[in-house]
Amino acid sequence: MQKFKNIIFLAIAIALLGGCATKQTEEYNKPDVYWYNKMLKEISLYQLDNADETFVALESEHRQSPYLPSATMLIGIAHMDDEEYILANYYFDEYIKRFERNDIDGRVRYLKIKSKFLAFKQQFREQKLLDETIDEVEKYKRDFPNSSYLYLVKDIESRLLMGKSSLSLEIADLYKRVDKPLASLVYEGRAKESWENQKDIKPVIVPWYRAIFE
Repeated sequence: MQKFKNIIFLAIAIALLGGCATKQTEEYNKPDVYWYNKMLKEISLYQLDNADETFVALESEHRQSPYLPSATMLIGIAHMDDEEYILANYYFDEYIKRFERNDIDGRVRYLKIKSKFLAFKQQFREQKLLDETIDEVEKYKRDFPNSSYLYLVKDIESRLLMGKSSLSLEIADLYKRVDKPLASLVYEGRAKESWENQKDIKPVIVPWYRAIFE
């Protein structure tokens, strides 16, 4: 009886493994349009982990696919919309590295700047990100002076410069509190360099539980 049960168990296991193997085989060597449509469907269903895997399949099986530039940009946008900015920037960087010739109007460069701007959550802790994004804005204005996205980039630039000015004022105030007036004056000057009219800048409201660490 026990031997019979073992045979049944073995038969079931083989059937399951065979089914898995068949399913796995079916997901290889597919046309590029299959992977592309599959990725779009997964994005529409907010299955971004699956969409990432499908993108890898498309990229690895069809390195020269005409769908690849569009797929790279779309999955980057999907991650940006899902507030996964590091992943979004990874895909935008990949696009810029491999398909920059397609980005005539600077759309993907703009999306990368937007993604980095949206990632700017804590003003007083992310000075490096702030400076990097401002540098990218300056490069964008040089590389795409006639881009249809330029006005959006300039809007982001204004917000970034206000943020940098506000940060400089906070540092100036800190130096004033520790009785270092010369250092305070230096940062007040930097604040005006970033944004001339300080009245335009609304003070950042920091929650009490973060304020003690800022």
